[in-house]
Amino acid sequence: MRKSELPVKICSACGRPMSWRKRWAKVWDAVKYCSERCRRSR
Repeated sequence: MRKSELPVKICSACGRPMSWRKRWAKVWDAVKYCSERCRRSR
């Protein structure tokens, strides 16, 4: 699978697009923030 074919979401805090990561595979539906900094600053 190419990187361009991976799912993309928009961060709730900063509005930047974030691409799928392997460590998010099981919780992809629950991911809202691109980083800890965004999660803390909501």
